[in-house]
This record gives sequence, structure tokens and C-alpha cells, in this order.
Amino acid sequence: MNYLVAQPLPEPDRSLRSDPASRTNSQPPHVVIVGAGFGGLSAATALAGAPVRVTVIDERNYHLFQPLLYQVATAGLSPADIAAPIRGILSRQKNARVLLGRVTGVDAVRRVVLLADREVSFDALIIATGARHAYFGHDEWSAFAPGLKNIDDATKLRRKILTAFERAEDETDLVERARLMTFIVAGGGATGVEMAGAIAELAKVAIARDFRAIDTTMSRIILIEAGPRLLPAFPEALSAAAKSSLEKLGVEVRLGQTVTECDTSGVMLGEEKIAGGTTIWAAGVMASPAAQWLWAEHDRAGRVIVEADLSAPGYPNIFVIGDTALARDRSGAALPGIASVAKQEGRYVARLLQSRFAGKADPPPFRYRDSGTLATIGRGSAVADFGWMKLKGRLAWIVWSLAHIYFLIGFRSRLVVAMDWLWSYITFERGARLITSGDTER
Repeated sequence: MNYLVAQPLPEPDRSLRSDPASRTNSQPPHVVIVGAGFGGLSAATALAGAPVRVTVIDERNYHLFQPLLYQVATAGLSPADIAAPIRGILSRQKNARVLLGRVTGVDAVRRVVLLADREVSFDALIIATGARHAYFGHDEWSAFAPGLKNIDDATKLRRKILTAFERAEDETDLVERARLMTFIVAGGGATGVEMAGAIAELAKVAIARDFRAIDTTMSRIILIEAGPRLLPAFPEALSAAAKSSLEKLGVEVRLGQTVTECDTSGVMLGEEKIAGGTTIWAAGVMASPAAQWLWAEHDRAGRVIVEADLSAPGYPNIFVIGDTALARDRSGAALPGIASVAKQEGRYVARLLQSRFAGKADPPPFRYRDSGTLATIGRGSAVADFGWMKLKGRLAWIVWSLAHIYFLIGFRSRLVVAMDWLWSYITFERGARLITSGDTER
């Protein structure tokens, strides 16, 4: 079912829309990209050397390798290992500039992007603003069950997790100590599975010798999934393998159960109360407000339902990609919100714009080339689905590790992550066990 947003802005006069190729002045066309995630950055770099001006706008100054955020949250990596300054990435691209700012809207008629203190005009616009946490109508739960979308989230969770053990060490009430050492993860997708496995390894192996009054191996890690199985995007056999691997790590997996209440003391599953000191939300996402900016049709998660060329319906010069877009494969199924989809979409839109600005025919409609889906469960264990080949266990973990290191931005990040992972694998230690006051520096 499709949905229409409530009216945040007056509906634009669509009769005034303009194709990006229809220009009358001699100035190079201006392509504005909102968001420097995988999709936005792929589009920007694909336009290097093209006769266009590129402006990348983001509210943060860094590009983040989101798939490894959970490693920062569980003290496996430092923030600088998985992030790089946007300006540094694009420093050699002469036709690109970077603006630090928060986009508040888009005026499609006047072809301008609205920021708090300025307007930026465009000939073509690429919206790649990603997604945010979704609490299914219970936004108040965000105060008790933080999610994981950026470095600030990760460092806050790291502080919360490590502080829980410190408080437990100093707690004499055994009931309260047990509550502090109970970690609840809501959501059995890739993020939830990876978080649960990483917390289990942290508690039961990495810091097991660090405390005197508590036995961290007795920590409870509870993973809650409303559906019938973990990793619903994977084949059932791999979902079962992931569940088995988590249980071997000591994670309690609750399937077919939904969080009905959440507060500082824990969560409710129907009539059952689970007391916990730390609750982590990985149960859902909501797209950025791009649909509201464009007065566009969208799905339940707020994703703009795009055309075959990834443009917003009615606006051939505005494109929506990545987690912000609902694009479909050849069978009509919605494409998943993963990095490889966003990167391919970004490169496709860049290629399409170059053709249009050159007066050439558009390339064929976008088609996603599935490069596989991977998720890690813990040290030496993962699952991988390549369609024609399915892997689990240590081999899948090796593939997962190599793939993530390969896609990191910059040689330094790849080298640092590889060395940190090798050290952690040999010693069972975590090298970033720092409790900070929110500082995200290495």
C-alpha cells in the first residue's frame, strides 16, 4: 500500500518543472547532492571529470562506514577507523565542493535546496539522506532504547555498555547487579544480530578478567525479534545458523515476541517484564523527510517511490537514492537498504546525468546487480548469501571481513581495521574500551 504524507509545505506547481538538460547559459550545470553516505558519495565521485559543478551537502563533516558502527559501540574499533572527512575524500576532485549544513526542505519549482541560513540552486538534485530510527509510534522509547545510526550513537552506546559493567562492579544489591548486567537488543536483523554477538563476546571473553567483584561471563544478552526467525532477508538455513551461533555465544534469542513497553528498568514483552540495564533498538528504520520535501508518494517507512530511472515522480531532475528511496528489482520486489544498492544507484544517476547534459539518450532503467548479503555473528562466525552460493561459519566470516576492509575509505582505515581485528582475534581483547563524555576523537 502506498501512502501520502501530511502537507508540510504547499504543493508545488508541477507544470513548472524543468529537465536538467534544458539550460540556456554557458555555466556548467550544477548538481547538488544531499547526503554523503554510500549513495551520495558514489554519485559525487562518479561525476569527477565531468563538465558539471558538484556540491555535496551534509550535516556532518565525515563519511561513515555504517556497517561497522556496532564495532565502535562494543569497543572493537575507534570512530576514526570507520570514518573519513568528506573534504578529504573529495579534495582532489576539482569540480566538487562541500557544504556543512542541515537541509530543511526543497523548493522543486524554484530548483533550490533550503538550508537554515541559505538557499542552494540546482540543475539536478540527488537526495541521499539515508534513514533514521523508527519506534513504530513510540518515539518516547528513544530515550531508553537508543539506536545506532551515527558515530554519536555509537560512542554513547559504548559509554552506556561499559558504564553498566563499572556500576555493576560497585553494586552490592545482587538483583540490581544482575539488572545492570542484562543487555537487551530489540530487532533481529543484521544490526541486532551483530550487536548481540559483539556484546556477548565483549562480556564473556574480552573483559572477563578485568573485574574482581563481578563475573562478566554471567551477563545476560537477550535478542528480541517480532518475526518467526532472525535475519529475514537471508534464506531460512542461514537464519537458523545465525541463531545457533548466537546461542553458542550465550545469547538468549526470543522469536515471535514484540516489545510493548520500554523504560529505564527494561522492557515488557506482552505481560512479561525483562529487567535490563541497557536496551538497544535495532527493530526498524524510517526514511529521511525527503518525501515531505517533495510532496511525494511514499511507503510506510517514508521511502519515496521512485521511477525506473530513480527520479521522483513528476520531477525528472530530482533523484532519490539509497535508504530514502523505494526502488524495485525486475520481479517487483523492493530493493534492500544496504550499501551496495546505494552505491550502484549513485553511480547510475551520475551516468544518466552525464548523458542528459551531453544531449545523449538516457541509459536503460536502473537494474541492481546483487553482490550478496553478509552478516557476522561473532568471532570467526558469519553468514553470507550470494544467491548461487551460501556460506556460514568461519569461511563466511573471512569473506565478511575481507569485504568490509575492502570497502573502507582510504588505505589507512583498511590497514588499521585489519590490524585491530587481527589483534582482537589473537588476544580476545578490545582496544577501544574508553568511557568518554561524548568525545568522538580517536
